[in-house]
Amino acid sequence: MPQTVASTCIIFNPTARGERAQARLRQLRERAGDARFLPTAEAGHAVALAEQAAREGSGTVVAAGGDGTINEVVNGLMRMPADARPRLGVVPLGTANVYARELGLPLSVDATWRVIAAGRERRVDVGVARAAGGEQRYFAQLAGAGFDALAITALDMRLKKKINWLSYVISGFRTVARGLPRLTVTADDRRCEGRFVFIGNGRFYGGSYRMFPEARLDDGMLEVCVFEGGRVLDVLRYLPCVLAASHPKLADVHYFRAKQVRVESRQPVPTELDGELWKNCPAEFSVETGALRVVVP
Repeated sequence: MPQTVASTCIIFNPTARGERAQARLRQLRERAGDARFLPTAEAGHAVALAEQAAREGSGTVVAAGGDGTINEVVNGLMRMPADARPRLGVVPLGTANVYARELGLPLSVDATWRVIAAGRERRVDVGVARAAGGEQRYFAQLAGAGFDALAITALDMRLKKKINWLSYVISGFRTVARGLPRLTVTADDRRCEGRFVFIGNGRFYGGSYRMFPEARLDDGMLEVCVFEGGRVLDVLRYLPCVLAASHPKLADVHYFRAKQVRVESRQPVPTELDGELWKNCPAEFSVETGALRVVVP
């Protein structure tokens, strides 16, 4: 049943980069009527704002932004008991908008707001990451260790402002050229090694690329993809296969499903959750089944 707009809270970054993002924020304000807007003040603030909105009785908490904003809002909502947890709405304003694509949401503000106003919902799983020191954080779509986290670490933010997603590609190849550490993955009853590891709750990575072609948001499982090769030539060989979603067939790619995953390394190697840097390995990943209600078309 659709909830009133007044019971909806929208969390957004008021300093979103680019004229397009600012124009879409203005459009959202025009469409959202009596919905309550809560601007973030710094990185991590959306976690506290989402929890605050939930405790104040919001029925729907909307993350208006990219996958990093969604990750923070999800972590705020997951601080609430399951029976008091609002549902999540998403207005995609980011670069890749991976989770919005996974949910099948339109990428225009008007169409997305109509979805939120209609109020149809779906119950989905949430990924859980745990660091060696016991710290825990949730992820909505994916996690990674090695290659992509190292690329995020080396990302040139000035270059990102100029060429957007291409900056990630450049950073990725620079990272590979410097050499990738070896990772050991233990998942349920199997063990393998590789140079970079991806763990998916949903299908998509980096936009609409099907890194995890068999994944479902509501199957109670994680998809694991481990690439053995770590040279530039290996990455160039993997890329067209990832674009065609045929990489699971490669002999040096391990693709499987698991409920529990542990990633270790002999040297400090960062991880990322929904495109945001997190703790170093070792880290453990699992899934909380049906933990979140999400507004969908």
